[in-house]
Amino acid sequence: MTTPTIVLVHGAFADAASWAPVTENLLAQGHRVLAPPIANRSLAADAAYVRAVVERIDGPVLLAGHSYGGAVITVAGVAENVAGLVYVSGYALEQGESLGQLQGGFPDSDLSAHLVQTPFPAPGGEPAIEVSVEIDAFPAVFAAGLDLARARVLAVSQRPLAAAAFGEPASAAAWRLKPGWGIVSSADHTLNPDVQRFGYRRAELRSVVEIDAPHLVMQTHPAQVAAVIDTAVAEIA
Repeated sequence: MTTPTIVLVHGAFADAASWAPVTENLLAQGHRVLAPPIANRSLAADAAYVRAVVERIDGPVLLAGHSYGGAVITVAGVAENVAGLVYVSGYALEQGESLGQLQGGFPDSDLSAHLVQTPFPAPGGEPAIEVSVEIDAFPAVFAAGLDLARARVLAVSQRPLAAAAFGEPASAAAWRLKPGWGIVSSADHTLNPDVQRFGYRRAELRSVVEIDAPHLVMQTHPAQVAAVIDTAVAEIA
C-alpha cells in the first residue's frame, strides 16, 4: 500500500485553519495533506462532502476528525479508499446514534451553558437554527490554553453548527470496518473527556493517547497530535 493522504476534518465553531499547526508539522515531514472546509449544516451533508473529497484522491486516505469532525469521519469513512480513522477530542458515534444521544449519557461540559441559538435562512423552508458559542465565553470554554488575543480572533470568526445536526443519527460507523486511533483531551471544557473515552473504547481503537490539553489540542499540542497521525500512517502503510 502506498502512503496515505491525510485529510484533516475540522469540527463545529472552528474551520480548517484550526488544524494549521498540525498541517504545518505534517507537511514538513513530507506527508500529503488536505484540510477541506466543512459547512456544518448537517451530519449527512458534511459527511457526503468529505466522502466526495476522499473519493477524488488517488490512493488510500487517513481521515482525522476533531470534535464534531469525528462524527463526520465516522460516516464518511466508509468510502472504499479510507484506510484508517484518527479521532481528536472527537465523537465516535455508533450507527443510528446522534451527537445528542452520545453526549446525553454524560454530565454536560462547560460549553452547554454558553451556547447561542440564531435563526438562519434555510432553502425552501422556514428559517433554521444554528448554534454558536458566546463570544465572551469562547476563550475560556472553547479556546482555553491559547493566547487571549488569538482566542478573541477565533471567537468572532467561528463557524456555527446547525442545531439539527445534534439530533441527526449517523448513517454508518466506519470504525467497524477501518482501524482507528484516538486522542483524549483530558482538560477539555467543550466535550466531556468521558464522552471521548467511551466512544473510543466502544470502537476498540488500536491505541488511545491521553493529553493534558484543552479542546483545541491541535493548537496547543500540535507535535503530539501530529505524532499520533504519523503513527497511524506508518501502521497503515
